[in-house]
Amino acid sequence: MTEQVVIERMSYGAQGIGRLSSGKTVFVDGAVPQDTVSVVIDQEKSSFARGHVDQVLEASPLRVPCTCPHGALCGGCPWQALSYQAQLDAKGENVRSALIRTAGMDPEAVGQLVRPVAGSKRQWGYRNKLELACFSDDRGRLQLGFHAQGGNPSPAPDTCPVAVKALQKAPKALRGSLRFAQGADDLGIFRVGVRSSLRTHSTEVALWTPAGAFPRVSVAKTLQSACSPTSVVRVLADPGKARKVKKVEVLSGKGFWAEELCGTRFMTSAPAFFQVNTAQAERLVAEVMRGIAGRSPEPFEGGAAAYVDQVVEGFALEDLRVADLYSGGGTFSIPLALAGADVTAVESAGPSVRDLRRNAENAGAYVEVIGDDAALALPTLGHLDALVVDPPRAGLAKGVVESIAAATPDRVAYVSCDPQTWARDVVRFQENGYELTYVQPVDLFPQTYHCEVVSLFRRR
Repeated sequence: MTEQVVIERMSYGAQGIGRLSSGKTVFVDGAVPQDTVSVVIDQEKSSFARGHVDQVLEASPLRVPCTCPHGALCGGCPWQALSYQAQLDAKGENVRSALIRTAGMDPEAVGQLVRPVAGSKRQWGYRNKLELACFSDDRGRLQLGFHAQGGNPSPAPDTCPVAVKALQKAPKALRGSLRFAQGADDLGIFRVGVRSSLRTHSTEVALWTPAGAFPRVSVAKTLQSACSPTSVVRVLADPGKARKVKKVEVLSGKGFWAEELCGTRFMTSAPAFFQVNTAQAERLVAEVMRGIAGRSPEPFEGGAAAYVDQVVEGFALEDLRVADLYSGGGTFSIPLALAGADVTAVESAGPSVRDLRRNAENAGAYVEVIGDDAALALPTLGHLDALVVDPPRAGLAKGVVESIAAATPDRVAYVSCDPQTWARDVVRFQENGYELTYVQPVDLFPQTYHCEVVSLFRRR
């Protein structure tokens, strides 16, 4: 069954949204706003339908040629057919829609709160990390692949243009070298992570395997000849989404990945999180620091470089007691401490706690580090002047907002990677005496629907 559809907008996902002749909403893979398309209906429910483009009958003026011909295979750049300005507009609309639909806020008030999305200077070649699944193909050969949304891994293309230059050919190079190293034996590798920095030229390959015997020396040498990493590590963990890490072995090199953020060098261990778009991560830091300092939400002048220049030197936060929950390796904690704040960082992941302590010491920043769950540690912190939260995609656990309110910080900077769970938490803050004062979306993920949000709450 096919039907002609005019696409109205992008979803918070890979699909364009239109309406069938019946009035039912349809989510269409491969479509962009203002396209007129012939749609094959793949699934029909009582309230909506899903389909894919059979033919573009009239192309949208927002449609652009695709840079990567393999986008439909790996799912890594589902919005690449949409012009970049249109991507930013759609992301901003998704953030506003989350506040209107999920938080129940007035559309006019939302329009005043949400600023235009801060775009990325690099729209391709920005990702500092690729993560590849390992599996065997029909011929029994080792394959590296990406997890397409909702499906099993498919073989990765030889190149990935969304990655930084040093990583663009990594899928092919790593596949060849690991096949050679493995030979006829199964080495048990189930995931390969590779990170590279445009600024420090540090490159690390992390091989995820179960515990057991492993040819450490020969594998490290093979990888060295394939992609010249500065570090090769083996992460001993059980396969699965939980990623329960038991140990990290250094096979060669430094044993960590180094990146420079806001003038500070961050050393990150293989299991630990670091933002994949470094330049845009600096915008997150600048927005958080501005909110904590009580500065005006007017944009910095001079673009991204000015953001970075003003991050530490332009802020004086002396005598402010600040907590940073879900602190990771110190992305926010360390710049805040260098700007004079009295910072307590709370992080539950062991590798990130160790990274944070090392990074703070190397930067000459004093940060009190608490290795604990945020919900458990927060009630013990006492009164706070300000607080930063950068939770995982699921948002804040039940009771955390209430604990934040009990600590009575005047300002809360909330960084989110999911507008829907963030909008849910906006309601919780409002119910606990906090007012949302401004929202700055930041695009860390060009060619995708994902968008980071920095928001500031003030206590009434």
